[in-house]
Amino acid sequence: MTTASAPVRESSTGLGAQGLKPAGTLHWNLEAPDLVQAAIRKGEGELAHMGPFVAVTKPHTGRSPNDKFVVKEPSTENDVDWGKVNQPISEAHFETLLADVQAYLNQQGELFVQDLYCGADAAYRLSCRYVTPNAWHANFVRNMFIRPDVSALASFVPNFSILHAPEFQADPAKHGTRTSTFIVLNLAKRTILIGGTRYAGELKKSMFTVMNYMLPKQGVLSMHCSANIGNDGDTALFFGLSGTGKTTLSADPERGLIGDDEHGWSEHGVFNFEGGCYAKVINLSKEQEPDIYATTEMFGTILENVVLEPGTKRVDFGSQAITENTRASYPLHYIRNHVPSGRGNHPKHVVFLTADAFGVLPPVAKLTPEQAMYYFLSGYTAKLAGTERGVTEPQATFSACFGAVFLVWHPTKYAEMLGELLKKHGSQVWLVNTGWSGGPYGVGARMKLPYTRAMVRAALSGALEKEDTITDPIFGLHLPVHVEGVPNEVLNPRNTWKDSKAYDEQAKKLAAMFQENIKKFGAAVSADILSAGPKG
Repeated sequence: MTTASAPVRESSTGLGAQGLKPAGTLHWNLEAPDLVQAAIRKGEGELAHMGPFVAVTKPHTGRSPNDKFVVKEPSTENDVDWGKVNQPISEAHFETLLADVQAYLNQQGELFVQDLYCGADAAYRLSCRYVTPNAWHANFVRNMFIRPDVSALASFVPNFSILHAPEFQADPAKHGTRTSTFIVLNLAKRTILIGGTRYAGELKKSMFTVMNYMLPKQGVLSMHCSANIGNDGDTALFFGLSGTGKTTLSADPERGLIGDDEHGWSEHGVFNFEGGCYAKVINLSKEQEPDIYATTEMFGTILENVVLEPGTKRVDFGSQAITENTRASYPLHYIRNHVPSGRGNHPKHVVFLTADAFGVLPPVAKLTPEQAMYYFLSGYTAKLAGTERGVTEPQATFSACFGAVFLVWHPTKYAEMLGELLKKHGSQVWLVNTGWSGGPYGVGARMKLPYTRAMVRAALSGALEKEDTITDPIFGLHLPVHVEGVPNEVLNPRNTWKDSKAYDEQAKKLAAMFQENIKKFGAAVSADILSAGPKG
């Protein structure tokens, strides 16, 4: 009797292209059971009740946007929108840092390699190679990206490399960084260096930044959004920053989940960049979000910075003892109604999500094409505590295209592409406020999730398009007067405040902030779009 030989998981290309000659043990494309066993053996974390792996990433429990750099070199220099988001670093500093990271990785006792795809559409995807000394980080990227068939691994040729050295500390004087933490993208050499932080979100968002550069060059819009699809093939997009509800609202049991965070929109339709989800789990409940909650009781899921109850090792989802930005990473197929192809049709509806800390924006509004462009460029929300380092309470923020920190080209490039696609495919855009009602943060209450779900479902079904609307006098938004399952008074935010005069003052304050923010785009914004903004 003969036994089948194990499939070859090691790429024939080896690590030569990454400049690595490891002295220790090299693990190629291990699957979750082996990676979790290795992580436990190496003391990288522990198992929680029901089997998910728990890692603590202190002191970094969120992204470090001020430590992200893009190498300034001739072939891409004129494409990049240089500034606070895309901080330049010299080629010389990059080469010095690269050599030191390579030397560091070569000296590790063990290295874990994962060969993965970024992009569900083969015509636009990147073949990515992640190299890390940590088994749990290898399992994280395996959860988050698209896993090739085992038969493709032996011949896998990466066209982007990510070298991950979470414990390596950069020297700002030597390496040109701001601190010991670094996320450095070299678009020409197709290499990313990440170090000085254990926070796993850097591993996925750095590749999203890459896609935001590569895809527009191919005529494809890259988007910070989730996407789902109805039984009739009607695709919907949900734009929004972290904490506004992209993951929660797209994981609708009545619709198929295409993806929860990053997508492209090409001439063929919508496609997910990833093969997994990275959900915020602070205050997660089985009753309100059963599908996401179920993933937190599955082996292979990674829980970041959650607190475990002594003895039982059950997760205390309400605890912020480590951070408010607690996370769950799990493969897309852990959601029962996921779309295996990761692809959908051209969207029929587009939803802009915001968490308004001022408590004055309506819970749902229908946007004209011009308003859609205005609010896309504005990208208003509240930056919620813990998502980024140093943010301890909600702050009003404007993030162009609902993801300015991930954009490489000037924001107007993405806005123009979206405008053309909306017009071409007749997509209806909605503004949905998942933030505060009845007063600002600290006074009012967060919009009830069942109400938001009812409003979104009414919008996607077409029911809201048939409802009568009133026009908000300050923001010019079109507010439906009735939504099934939602009290009528909730639909007009002014009616939820005890003091209507206080509401008017707060609304004018926010309107002025919108007006001031849009000025930074100058002549790039047409008069029609400008006139679609708040009147104040």
